[in-house]
Amino acid sequence: MTNSASVDTPKPIRSVVAARMDRLPWTKFHWTVVVGLGVSWILDGLEVQIVAQNGFATALHMNSEQIGLTGTVYLIGQVVGALFFGRLADRLGRKRLFILTLAIYLVASGIAGLSQDMWFLWVFRFIAGTGIGGEYTAINSAIDELIPSRYRGRVDIAVNGTYWAGAALGAAANFFLLPTDNPDFANGWGWRIGFFIGPVLGLIIIYLRRHIPESPRWMVTHGKGDEATVIVDKIEADMEASGKTLSVVTEDQAMLIAPVTSVPFSQVVRVFVKDYPKRTFLGLSMMITQSFLYNAIFFSYALVLENFYAIPKGSIAIYFFPFAIGNLLGPLLLGPLFDTVGRRKMIFGTYGLAAVVLAFSAMLFQAGSINATIHVVLWCVAFFFASAGASSAYLTVSEIFPLELRGQAISYFFAVAQIVGSLGPVIFGALVGDGHDRGPLSAGYYLGAGIMLLGGLIALFFGVDAEGKGLEDVADPLSRVKEPVSRRGEES
Repeated sequence: MTNSASVDTPKPIRSVVAARMDRLPWTKFHWTVVVGLGVSWILDGLEVQIVAQNGFATALHMNSEQIGLTGTVYLIGQVVGALFFGRLADRLGRKRLFILTLAIYLVASGIAGLSQDMWFLWVFRFIAGTGIGGEYTAINSAIDELIPSRYRGRVDIAVNGTYWAGAALGAAANFFLLPTDNPDFANGWGWRIGFFIGPVLGLIIIYLRRHIPESPRWMVTHGKGDEATVIVDKIEADMEASGKTLSVVTEDQAMLIAPVTSVPFSQVVRVFVKDYPKRTFLGLSMMITQSFLYNAIFFSYALVLENFYAIPKGSIAIYFFPFAIGNLLGPLLLGPLFDTVGRRKMIFGTYGLAAVVLAFSAMLFQAGSINATIHVVLWCVAFFFASAGASSAYLTVSEIFPLELRGQAISYFFAVAQIVGSLGPVIFGALVGDGHDRGPLSAGYYLGAGIMLLGGLIALFFGVDAEGKGLEDVADPLSRVKEPVSRRGEES
């Protein structure tokens, strides 16, 4: 019985893996991680924008209500996927999940392009959504655990912001796939080809992901210290072979880990409710506020341009490009400041400036003193800041909770944010009305600005100064042994 227990219970591991990963210089390895994992958001943005043009509606004989339900089905799939795969990512590892979830997306999205009726389309849009939802949990976890601490903020924020590169790409593709001068092609194969673009790109990415290792941090906490050491040894050897000089990691940087295989749900609840209640409040506030604003504006901007500025449907995509580019540039240009100026100050600044610009645009809109071009410019400025802030919400949730439940933390907060955020399009769609009264929508813009300002203030007072710190310094792993112990066990 004693021998059996010793087999079932992994020995404590004394490890410097985390310190070794954090002190690495930026190299080709990290670019591989960013490109191989970060493309998921490009695929998501591409998917959403292609589907938003509703090229399938005529071919599948769908009315407006059924078209709207197509987007809802995808959203529900994301929530289900995040919740299901988030727990698996913590239990089975990051790599298994970021291969599996991408494969699910690729297959389901490709099959959706072969749909002959709306029910077939809905089933595979739901499945594709589960894959993308799982990607959000596995990818954010893996990126934060593989990127050195001094780069973690800018990389995570930039990667999350690339959703808008995909959205812009999808809008461009629609000009060719859904041409108004060739409705037979648009209603026949044009929209189907749109569903195939993501899977074709994804096949290339699966090849890249095969060369991305499992998170050594995750491996150590799950009793795989030797395997983690082999991975870090190889990464360091490749860097030194390319001429990089690595600083020495000392023994006082080691952690003693008592490996765990899984975390009971009761312990997960305790971490969120009892151990880190302020961080839970912070994460929920940031995720909900940015989700509400984004869903409200993104899903109603076409209605606003149509009903208040008489912009033809065929020209709305032209106004979307600068909106998407502004959303993309914000995380790319402002991301480094989250690692230098600091998390709390930058989150407050980006949320706050977005709120001010949105309130200013509401005032001008209500007065009727701006045209469609000026309104879009103001949206671009507001979301230049809001996009960086929204991306930092995912960064915050990912880094402020223990490693063993990082995937689950992302999934729970993502799910709540998506559910609450789904109210935004409903509310703002009703406020747009028939385009004759600007008052209700102006009030909605003021509401959105107030919600963002509130989110920024909460981050300022409850935020965590995580910039430049290792993940284990921001939140102790649940498996970390704090009290003095003998150095028995395995060295890693």
